[in-house]
Amino acid sequence: MSGQTIRRLTVDVWRQAGPDAPGAFERHCVQDAAREMSVLELLDQINEALVARGDEPVAFDSDCREGICGACGCLVNGTPHGPADVTPVCLQRLWQFDDGDHLVLEPFRARAFPVVRDLVVDRSALDAIIAAGGYVSVATGTAPPAAATAVGHELAESAMDMAACIGCGACVAACPNASAALFTGAKISQLALMPQGNPERDQRVLAMVSEQEIHFGSCSNMGECVAACPAGIGLGSIARMNRELLRARWHRRIGYRR
Repeated sequence: MSGQTIRRLTVDVWRQAGPDAPGAFERHCVQDAAREMSVLELLDQINEALVARGDEPVAFDSDCREGICGACGCLVNGTPHGPADVTPVCLQRLWQFDDGDHLVLEPFRARAFPVVRDLVVDRSALDAIIAAGGYVSVATGTAPPAAATAVGHELAESAMDMAACIGCGACVAACPNASAALFTGAKISQLALMPQGNPERDQRVLAMVSEQEIHFGSCSNMGECVAACPAGIGLGSIARMNRELLRARWHRRIGYRR
């Protein structure tokens, strides 16, 4: 790819006034977009032109624009976040596209993610999974010494890898079954790996998986979620979730109490 600018991009953006309103793509021809721009900055440029004409700007979510909040997720040419691996849409740069390319931007498509407006979807179903058990109960008071509970380096690193999940919902959008197993597995794993998560270990996985099954489809281990995940969460998180679930169900069957 040569030159400092992309001279022309054709961008089709999904426009939808509300959850029950009909939606359609709206075409924009962008001239001289800098190749260093992100997809969100491209939307900013489109919105500046719309506002200048007195038209309604495109609604899209964004917050940190540093790849750590998960708010910005959308489909770029049918791929959650865009063509670059392990990269959220706010960090997807236009240098990946050639002069004259056609971009299609649309919201994540899943029953659990109803469209609020344009590229904005309601991802509160993910919040419901967290509320069901994605926390630990601790006694308040003076903080214990940092070394009071020994945690091995490899274990701590594994837990941190799971905690890297930003809750964007790309895994759901990529999955043919619209499953949230990767998200739920990551959240369960990060607590199951640490000693602080032990007191509510069984209760947590039973509650979170039950809540997941209310809103999302079942996992069929196709792996599309892993390919779309901007945090690089692997299928091992789903395997750990399944092991934790079997363990919790067995404990419940035999009447085990911690």
